[in-house]
Amino acid sequence: MGRVQISPSILSADFARLSAEVAVIADAADWVHVDVMDNHFVPNLTLGLPVVEALLKSSPLPIDCHLMIEQPDRWAPHYAEAGAGSVTFHVEAAQAPIRLARNLRAAGARAGMALKPATPIEPYLDLLPELDMLLVMTVEPGFGGQPFLEAVLPKIRRAKAAIGDLDLWLQVDGGVTAETIERCAEAGADNFVAGSAVYGADDPAAAVAALRAAAERARA
Repeated sequence: MGRVQISPSILSADFARLSAEVAVIADAADWVHVDVMDNHFVPNLTLGLPVVEALLKSSPLPIDCHLMIEQPDRWAPHYAEAGAGSVTFHVEAAQAPIRLARNLRAAGARAGMALKPATPIEPYLDLLPELDMLLVMTVEPGFGGQPFLEAVLPKIRRAKAAIGDLDLWLQVDGGVTAETIERCAEAGADNFVAGSAVYGADDPAAAVAALRAAAERARA
């Protein structure tokens, strides 16, 4: 079982002060989670490659890019080539997910594959050995601050069982709070994305530490 990792999402941070917002969590978190949305795959537009490239120059933490975009086969490798440590595409949008995962790895990034809440994991079990991370969305992708979807917990358990002995991180993203992180950890997740629970707190670094402690308690 992998160690607990916390990946705060800058979707809830102050976009005008991104460098400072990342510095605040630098000693507490494992990754910086960057949500890239194209207003096509999801009904929201956030930031893209130029902002990620700028962040890579200043971030003391590795960048975890979650691409909620159409045509990830075309665009995702650019994020890996830019230096993102982990790049996650949505299987619902990918044309050739195995080839894309291999392209991401070849460019030096960890390859992640994301599933929307209603997308079952079973059709994609044969892809798991090609991946470094599986992201199970616990809200509908597109907007931060949504409530956690309890209905996804059984899918997290099935994903954990399917991963078995593979060296594969199981990430959850959406509605992760000090309360819901325990349920996700019990179900088998080891990598947790949290946005408003971190950047909505008075002390984001302390919030990261509290999330980590809650997840570690649940797994113990």
